[in-house]
Amino acid sequence: MAAGLRYGPIGRSAVHLCVDMQRIFSGDSPWAMGWFQRVLPNIELIAGQHPSQNIFTRFIPADRPGEGPGLWSKYYTRWADMTLSRLDEHSVELVDELARFIPPARVFDKRVYSPWHNNSLYAELYERRTDTLVITGGETDVCVLSTVLGAVDFGFRVIVVTDAICSSSDEAHDAMLTHYHQRYSQQIETATTDMVLGSWTI
Repeated sequence: MAAGLRYGPIGRSAVHLCVDMQRIFSGDSPWAMGWFQRVLPNIELIAGQHPSQNIFTRFIPADRPGEGPGLWSKYYTRWADMTLSRLDEHSVELVDELARFIPPARVFDKRVYSPWHNNSLYAELYERRTDTLVITGGETDVCVLSTVLGAVDFGFRVIVVTDAICSSSDEAHDAMLTHYHQRYSQQIETATTDMVLGSWTI
């Protein structure tokens, strides 16, 4: 399985895009990602490398059970206790280890898996003249996947940091990395935290 920064060092126009590292996905939450604490230190290291180059996304659940368009309404009937009306008000916040980077980091909220559902994130990246996205966060096979594929569609250089993404499923995590290497090898690079930190020094 090929890995590494095949397109060379990470330049000054790169942005670290961290996906949904929130309290709602940690601890004893029903939506907790088992690897959350394992990858968090690596995400902190990347976020600290260039603090002004961080963007964090947050997944915001429906306000009440049964809300949402189409099948989202069924989803939030199943996950009624994970709607905002039943959650602690701080549960959707980023964990403290990452919230400390705001500001200068920016935060973009979303109500679906993909952060590209409206144009606000892309507009921010366009204004910054961003050409590269260094992607971390969770889950590998859900919101990270949606983030990565949207970034590919927009033509960004996409670097997935393999030891700074997490999932609640080992099998799905491994399958996604295999998929990137076998089907997206020209458009998605995978690298470790050490590789990213060593290359993104500009």
